[in-house]
Amino acid sequence: MVPPSMPVRQIIEGGRVPVKVFTDDLEAHARQQLANVAQLPIVFQHVAAMPDVHAGIGATVGSVIPTRGAIIPAAVGVDIGCGMNAVRLSLTAEKLPDSLARVRSAIEHAVPVGFDEHHEGGARREACTPLAQRLAEIVRKYPRIAKMQRDHEKKWVRQMGSLGGGNHFIELCLDESERLWVMLHSGSRGIGNCIGQYFIAAAREAMMKTDIHLPDRDLGWFSEGSKLFDDYVEAVGWAQDYAFANRSEMLELILEALRRYLPAFEVTGEAINCHHNYVQREKHFGELVYVTRKGAISAREGELGIIPGSMGARSYIVRGKGNPESFFSCAHGAGRRMSRNEAKRRFSRADLIAQTQGVECRKDKGVLDEIPGAYKDIDQVMADQTDLVDVVHTLKQIVCVKG
Repeated sequence: MVPPSMPVRQIIEGGRVPVKVFTDDLEAHARQQLANVAQLPIVFQHVAAMPDVHAGIGATVGSVIPTRGAIIPAAVGVDIGCGMNAVRLSLTAEKLPDSLARVRSAIEHAVPVGFDEHHEGGARREACTPLAQRLAEIVRKYPRIAKMQRDHEKKWVRQMGSLGGGNHFIELCLDESERLWVMLHSGSRGIGNCIGQYFIAAAREAMMKTDIHLPDRDLGWFSEGSKLFDDYVEAVGWAQDYAFANRSEMLELILEALRRYLPAFEVTGEAINCHHNYVQREKHFGELVYVTRKGAISAREGELGIIPGSMGARSYIVRGKGNPESFFSCAHGAGRRMSRNEAKRRFSRADLIAQTQGVECRKDKGVLDEIPGAYKDIDQVMADQTDLVDVVHTLKQIVCVKG
């Protein structure tokens, strides 16, 4: 055990490589998942667990997994390229209307949420055009991906510029100087989910043909040089680009809606658009490896990132410190403390109203699983990663749109 004064709070031994954990708050299921990953022969140096770590499917949410010559599709997950976008506006709190209900309604009207999508197939076609030919090639190789997404040829276009459900959100926030920010969280929508599901299943099947024993069947991988590896890299790269474009399109739609209900404004702050479910090739400890961040963001020295809290808590704009022990990474948010079903059992609508006081948002049972009490304390998460990032801005939401 590392002393609490050190940035690494725990080290899990017993695997092929150690697991370095940047928090004392680690549930048993997440600990076992991290230990499972650390047993894999493809893992390089160590596994890093961020302060918001919690159990996921196969691989742990809030983990950073470097691999040599291989990628684990389940570690990337199905919400490929999920991440954040944020910009600062020239407006301050005093310029905002007393009631923000119409502003929330305008955002919900402009950006499809939940299962909704744009009714016009070509609504955001300009953003889709650069992606269309690349997707056609992927689908030609793997037509089952198209079959998994009903009405495939039109659906991914209609979903461009849409939020989705679950923990995805759009928020208006005020920083420490009462300046207004737009912040959003979303990913690669249905098509990214289909790509993820297909290749996770393909990796599972491929590993069954080998004599390699996996501690978890969802930890199958593709080896560099194989056709599946090359095709997955192509497909996951496409989904990450789609997610990036989707967030940019939503931001454009939100700003258009705000201009109709708020005083004239300009975008004054730097746009931050970062993934937190993705894989890319990077150099660490002198070697080129594939780094999978599942619920973690890149935090290289000087790099800006976004760490959101729950729908009733603070969020943070941060600047990375480039800590090598975390593979230049940090937490991606508060991290869940309990499952969605447990949150629905434990909390009531009255709890939701109390915990989101002062926030213009849905306060019905449909978002009870996203209640702030279901998440870890974002301030403790931030306290655990002072060696990974510096706080640049502290944000508090005043409007929250949930899928």
